[in-house]
Amino acid sequence: MRVNRRLALLLVFFALNVLPISSQSTTSLDDIHIQPRVMQPVTDGMAAPFALPDVGPRPMKVNVSLVLVPVTIMDGMNRLVQGLDRNSFQVLEGKTEQQIRYFSNEDAPVSIGIILDISGSMKSKLDRARDAVAKLIGDANPEDEFFMITFSDKPEMISDFTQHVEDVQSKLLYAVPKGRTALLDAIYMGIAKMRQAKHQRKALLIISDGGDNHSRYTEKEIVSVVKEADVMIYGIGIYNHYFPTQEEILGPELLRTISEVTGGTSFSIDDPNDLVDAAKSVSVMLRNQYLLGYRPAAAKKDGKWHKIKIVFRRPKKLKLPGTFHVYARSGYYAAAE
Repeated sequence: MRVNRRLALLLVFFALNVLPISSQSTTSLDDIHIQPRVMQPVTDGMAAPFALPDVGPRPMKVNVSLVLVPVTIMDGMNRLVQGLDRNSFQVLEGKTEQQIRYFSNEDAPVSIGIILDISGSMKSKLDRARDAVAKLIGDANPEDEFFMITFSDKPEMISDFTQHVEDVQSKLLYAVPKGRTALLDAIYMGIAKMRQAKHQRKALLIISDGGDNHSRYTEKEIVSVVKEADVMIYGIGIYNHYFPTQEEILGPELLRTISEVTGGTSFSIDDPNDLVDAAKSVSVMLRNQYLLGYRPAAAKKDGKWHKIKIVFRRPKKLKLPGTFHVYARSGYYAAAE
């Protein structure tokens, strides 16, 4: 989703509220053992730029006995639609309708990973990025937990999972912008860290001012990884629309592709002062989700991708005209026998 200027973001900020109808650690990429499904071949006799690990636990799979899908509904003015019940939703797996056996709209705690770009181009934007992080964790459920990864030439875990938000904020004070942008490697590290999350709901927030220009992993491999992980991804991209680099041109589409497959979304802004409003929008979306659960009518432990579609059945009492947008993940990989 593209948000163009502060006016649009402020609209989200003020309107998102309701539409009612009723200890430091360092981790190396080489320590992580998620194996992407897709491997790039080596061609022309050249050595591969990295070696995908072939040891350790397999990627996360969904136990097909119960599939849980977090869902956010927004109207055409980017306002949350609240107060819905299970009859407002239809779940399709493939073309088969599924019976919703579990429904909740409580503000359940979330395990949140913050992935912050500290490459050289972020020098003039880092203070506002710190403010955005402070806003996100300041609005959190007291039971939420956080970790933080910063990245430039390579990603670094600067704060492990904690519920003490001041720990996360204090680590940011020492961040020095420099180097290039290994965004995809940072996402890879974040997904791997989520294997240690204690909450069922999990989300990554990415704040960056460009695309990727220094990762060992490719976009195709990272899309494969995020599809296999039950983690929502939200992106805030700060882009220079005057004389942009090639990475900045490709950046919005990269964040959009990676976030939307998980049920999250991305914001594109061109003014660092809009960062806090964008972070507020992400916070409100996380705090106002419906959780749908179903048991697949034809459960198969086949290790394959199963496509999901969530259909919003607008209640008659919701009289507002226009379209509505459904944010939900697009499918899951079933566990293999």
